[in-house]
Amino acid sequence: MLGDPARRRRITIELVIVFAITLGLSGARSLLSLIDSLLRPEPLNQQQVAINVPQAAADLIDLLKQLLGAVQLVGWGALGAYLLYSGGMRLAAIGLDRTRPGRDLRWGLGLTALIGIPGLALYFIGWKLGFNLAVQPSTLDDTWWRPISLTLSAFGNAFAEEVLVVGYLITRLRQLGFRENASLFAAAVLRGSYHLYQGLGGFVGNLVMGLVFGRVWQRTTRLWPLIVAHTLLDVVAFVGYALLRGRVAWLP
Repeated sequence: MLGDPARRRRITIELVIVFAITLGLSGARSLLSLIDSLLRPEPLNQQQVAINVPQAAADLIDLLKQLLGAVQLVGWGALGAYLLYSGGMRLAAIGLDRTRPGRDLRWGLGLTALIGIPGLALYFIGWKLGFNLAVQPSTLDDTWWRPISLTLSAFGNAFAEEVLVVGYLITRLRQLGFRENASLFAAAVLRGSYHLYQGLGGFVGNLVMGLVFGRVWQRTTRLWPLIVAHTLLDVVAFVGYALLRGRVAWLP
């Protein structure tokens, strides 16, 4: 905990700025999207929302825009890591070093299984009960670069979210004197907030994921397992949906 009021004020301002241009802004927009969906006459489960969508008519331009989106996400995560580093913290302190690749990968695979199957079940239950929109992870055309783009997008999402919402935010909240449970809950609520566009089920599911991931990080101080697990979850969702769309009747 920091005792210097000026330092505390600088960190608070830094947090506001970082999240006002990254995931906090996404959370505000997501809330407005949910309110807009709730105001429509159709029930939530009869409305659709797509995550990875075409961004240009020309194939090459679409590819480049998709790649730029992934670069932006990695840049968001890198911003959080750099701010901690420039403040005198080694990246190993938040688990971004490369000293335990095998163990990090195993933990990542375990977290993927722990979160993936229950998370998928929770989504479909929420959708059937009317708490979720019909989420389409990808509506990209069937091109040679679609799996590459979706995989890079998955990594970008994972890197941005886990570095900013877990490593960066919880560290800064610790420095401001927040208790571990309070900082964990705040990070999990933020994670849930920028998934509100999917519906209330999307918020709850990602809140739970945030609590699990955040607690794992608090206990292990390893960030790579979270990034690995999140990437794999999104790859399965994005690429798997793109391959099965139109071939499996129960998919939205």
